[in-house]
Amino acid sequence: MNDEFFCAEQILGPDGSIARRLTTYESRPQQLAMANSVENAIQNGHHLVAEAGTGVGKSFAYLVPAILAARQRRNEDDKCRRIIVSTHTISLQEQLIGNDIPFLQAVLPVEFSAVLVKGRGNYISLRRAGKAMQRASQQMLFEMDGQRQLSKISDWAQKTTDGSRSDLPFQPLSQVWDEVASDHGDCLGKKCPLHNECHYYRARRRVWNADLLVVNHALFFSDLALRREGASILPDYDTVIFDEAHTIEAVAADHLGLKLSEGQFNYLMNKLYNDSAQRGLLIVHKLENAQRQVMRVRHLCRDFFLAVDDWSQRFGRSNGRLDRTVDVENNISPALAVLAGMLNVHAQQVSGDGDKVELRAAATRCSGLADGLTAWCQQRADDAVFWIERSGAQRQRLVLMSAPVEVGPILREQLFNKVSSVILTSATLAIGTEDFRFFRSRVGVTDGKDDRQGSPFDYERQVRLILSAKMPDPAAAPREFQQEACRRIQRHLLETQGRAFVLFTSYSMMTFCAERLQGWLAEHDLTLYCQGKGMPRSAMLERFRKDDRAVLFGTDSFWQGVDVPGDALQNVIITRLPFSVPDHPLLEARVDIIKERGGNPFKEYQIPEAIIKLKQGFGRLIRSRHDTGRVVILDPRVLTKFYGRLFLKSLPECRVEIDDGESVEPVVVE
Repeated sequence: MNDEFFCAEQILGPDGSIARRLTTYESRPQQLAMANSVENAIQNGHHLVAEAGTGVGKSFAYLVPAILAARQRRNEDDKCRRIIVSTHTISLQEQLIGNDIPFLQAVLPVEFSAVLVKGRGNYISLRRAGKAMQRASQQMLFEMDGQRQLSKISDWAQKTTDGSRSDLPFQPLSQVWDEVASDHGDCLGKKCPLHNECHYYRARRRVWNADLLVVNHALFFSDLALRREGASILPDYDTVIFDEAHTIEAVAADHLGLKLSEGQFNYLMNKLYNDSAQRGLLIVHKLENAQRQVMRVRHLCRDFFLAVDDWSQRFGRSNGRLDRTVDVENNISPALAVLAGMLNVHAQQVSGDGDKVELRAAATRCSGLADGLTAWCQQRADDAVFWIERSGAQRQRLVLMSAPVEVGPILREQLFNKVSSVILTSATLAIGTEDFRFFRSRVGVTDGKDDRQGSPFDYERQVRLILSAKMPDPAAAPREFQQEACRRIQRHLLETQGRAFVLFTSYSMMTFCAERLQGWLAEHDLTLYCQGKGMPRSAMLERFRKDDRAVLFGTDSFWQGVDVPGDALQNVIITRLPFSVPDHPLLEARVDIIKERGGNPFKEYQIPEAIIKLKQGFGRLIRSRHDTGRVVILDPRVLTKFYGRLFLKSLPECRVEIDDGESVEPVVVE
């Protein structure tokens, strides 16, 4: 290994390693400036908030200095801690692992290793799979589809070199995979006769020896939640790079709270003892007392969730939020504790190590559910909001939820104060041209430096931004606004012959417009792909890309993380400014806290949040320097309200035109 120290400019600069390798390479000043900021943050141990516009190439801007720093530390101290890169979307993970990192491994003048880290449950346990097949030959573990899947998994397990679910050629039923997946509680470790062949431990060794770990936000914040309890999934690290950092508040809140459903309890009880199918762990071990206890837990669960539903209908808020603890006795947790005790007692009596660990793992699951339910019922968590969500045709299925109202204080204490350098980057972090205060306050980063790099794309040449005048106000006259929006959507779709995303902020408006326009679209030979009609998002996008007269109606998940470069997408129509309606308990609680502090939640929270989301929607259009098209904002408030100028100021500078319903004219927006 060459001990020479390299800097990012030697790699990314106009005379750097990449330029010498690729004759078509164009060094981007914005990319190099961001790389220098990242390099400085890692070397000097400070935090960095970096916005990089589309086309900057921010993945190379953080990967290159991160890799160079990791190798330099490895040369100085072989026991140094790793650098973590965390993303939100699978597509970005695939880009990093499948394209960017292999390219850098070929180009960089240093050797390094990088690993995609997956949660343990993604890997098959060869021992558990063998045990499942053995039991399946003695009794029906699953219905016929499940039995067939188990057999296929067993065949695949003999051939796979990866051992992870993504390598499996089909999507298994969750209950089947759960029976064969690697499980921390149900693991013999080095005592396992198949330990040397274990796919999870092989992957774990690669993780512990790697310089760079690529994870997703969900896994990272699951690990952070465990670290609060003294455990961990990931090895120690002293640098974290969050790409798609605009999503971390939502992901952190989701993983630092609670989520309990009646289905979770019933799922575990059915694994232990399914009385109707006469299968389960307790039948294998002939534990009749424990079987009766399972039946008791089931009845208690049914009665408890019915009582909670009734209580919340009478005393909770209409959105499910709870203002006080639920006045329903929790008999489930004590009953689960008794069941866990029975399992642990029997675990001490059996002779086989595999049986012992399996029973103890089941007991741990029972205790975990019991503890979670007790915490929710007692509302133990400070500064958290508790609520109930309902689903199902009759809204009969309940989910008991909680989340910290503000993740900033938790992240400041558990992450920013403990890790020397945290780098947060995205194309959409700033409000206006330079202001990162909103993002910093939401995620709890109070020190470090800021860096904002605009896009190298020529937006004034590539984009027409069309604003809408003479439209009904969507807040004051929603029905009239929807009707006029449909009329204008028709005009804009005809002008580009489809090739359009129409982005909505609510399913109700999307459904209204889809029903009103589907006949018209068919008459004009335009294909409508509408979210929520049963087709997965990835399949919708694939069909959209191949159909040169396609129109896609989408809500929240299509505003970000969707990449359709080229002529397939030439028109992005944003129906309304994406203000969050604070009817969700968590958003409502955040608004309440700002009010209690004497602040203005609309100005301090809802406007900045909507600006960041608008920037995400705008960013769907231009994905390369060759793309062209229009972004249409139908919401007239961007022209008529005091905050409209801030929305426009936050977007890249481009040609602005006004559509008055009859014609489109260029204007200068000051």
